[in-house]
Amino acid sequence: MSAQLTFREDRTFTIAQFTDIHWKDGGSEDQLSRKLMEQVLDAERPDFVVFTGDVIYTGYIKPGDSACEEPAKAFREAVQAVESRGIKWAVVFGNHDTESRITREQLMEVVCEHNHTVAQAGLEELHGVGNYSIQVKNSQGETGAVMYFFDSGNLSPYPHIGGYDWIQRDQIHWYTEESLRIMPQDRSASVPALAFFHIPLPEYKEVWESQTCYGNKFEPVCCAKVNAGMFAAMLEMGDVVGTFAGHDHVNDYWGNLHGIRLCYGRATGYNTYGQEGFARGARLIRLTEGQREFETWLRLADGSVIEQQPEHVHGS
Repeated sequence: MSAQLTFREDRTFTIAQFTDIHWKDGGSEDQLSRKLMEQVLDAERPDFVVFTGDVIYTGYIKPGDSACEEPAKAFREAVQAVESRGIKWAVVFGNHDTESRITREQLMEVVCEHNHTVAQAGLEELHGVGNYSIQVKNSQGETGAVMYFFDSGNLSPYPHIGGYDWIQRDQIHWYTEESLRIMPQDRSASVPALAFFHIPLPEYKEVWESQTCYGNKFEPVCCAKVNAGMFAAMLEMGDVVGTFAGHDHVNDYWGNLHGIRLCYGRATGYNTYGQEGFARGARLIRLTEGQREFETWLRLADGSVIEQQPEHVHGS
């Protein structure tokens, strides 16, 4: 299908971020996840949805855990609430999406069979599957905003390092070339870019420790042990104003580091770990045509909205 996205007549473009759904077999927990997504979609009426990884669960975390038996079926069920409403959507893969029974290439084939997705497999020569960009057109039919999507991988490719993977150098090079291709030469122009990936960058830890942050941090930032320079590249290109990750289910904060807002989503799935009193939900992002800023808030399972304003501040 065409990947054409446009700002509304009121000059806004609203994105819902669902993350860490961990869909398995369509059981009771999965149905709660679907109900939550349906409630968010019906209340917020977003123009676009991004799934930031771990849409399905194909791995094993602890004894007694079970992976989904049919990954393709599980993925179709997980995105059905969005697809059935005719809302355009994109996805980046997480570390648990293709641990067993299906490869990233095979799962991307499942993604692309849907009528309303704008996701792309991306260049075969790059690390990962699903490195791509999508433009949002303004009222003049020109580029009004850009969204970059990155495969942040699974585990470190180096056994002596361990931990999680990172966005690799060839992916960063692709991003800088893509930015030069798409964005106006005048980088001060009001064309914001957003970046979506599953595993947070190391700077998510730095922003919490050094800046004023809004929201909650109930677990360590589970980023790679290596800083490959993705954040530095975004600073150099000057286009990205916000990044959006998942992975850490009970972190939902955002903070501004050197002019880029580093944001966690709010974990959406019930078929995985959480924390007492920390409700599942979704992050909403609203762009306004002609502005480089964006609004963002959380909508929770009980219908409440968290604006994440200064009263929720973490003081470093």
